Amino acid sequence: MPKLTVNGTTHEVDADPDMPLLWAIRDHLNLTGTKYGCGIAQCGACTVHIDGQPARACQTRIGDVAEAKITTIEGVSGRVAEAVQAAWRKLDVVQCGYCQSGQIMSAIGLLSENKAPSDADIAGALDGNICRCGTYQRIKAAVHDAARSLA
Repeated sequence: MPKLTVNGTTHEVDADPDMPLLWAIRDHLNLTGTKYGCGIAQCGACTVHIDGQPARACQTRIGDVAEAKITTIEGVSGRVAEAVQAAWRKLDVVQCGYCQSGQIMSAIGLLSENKAPSDADIAGALDGNICRCGTYQRIKAAVHDAARSLA
């Protein structure tokens, strides 16, 4: 039985090691903030952090991350996460909200590495996080706002 450390807690998951991490998180651990979008790692809705780096949970096998530290949207914490979440609320980024957990996870990953990203840095880090509602300008503005609050 694979063991997964998710949001600081180790869980034994009764599943095949080839199971996508997304399904283990949602169906076995009942953490539903990480969304299923496309299943082919193209939309970003399933973005989680694996050892601090954004990764697509739909294409990550649980057998490959048994020794990793996995963080979902429910488990993000710290100064960067708080700044990003505050900026999202302040600038009313969310429209339908479906993609936003993935967008936020990618933004936290970016700002954890780069406290003063350019527009190009933001575009690169969030490339592949699709927003069907088209809130890209508000997302970019929120990342800049969060970066300013971290300065």
